Amino acid sequence: MPRYVDEAQSHAKLDAKTRRKLLDQRRMEYRRAIESYAEQRLLQQQLSDYPELIAANYLAAAHSLGRRSARPAR
Repeated sequence: MPRYVDEAQSHAKLDAKTRRKLLDQRRMEYRRAIESYAEQRLLQQQLSDYPELIAANYLAAAHSLGRRSARPAR
C-alpha cells in the first residue's frame, strides 16, 4: 500500500507542476496582451498629435498601391 500512495503523491505533484505551468502561460499571454494594447494606445496617442503624418502615410501607401496595380501583366 505505501507504494500506491507514493505513486499517487508523485502524480499529484506532476499535476500541480502542470497546473502551475499552464497558469503561468495564461498569465504571460494576458500580460503580453496588456502590453500590446498599451503600446498600440501610446502609438495612437502619439500619432494623433500629428494628423498630417497620418494623412501623408495614407497617401504614400495609396500611391504605391496604385503603382503596383497599374503594372501590365506579363
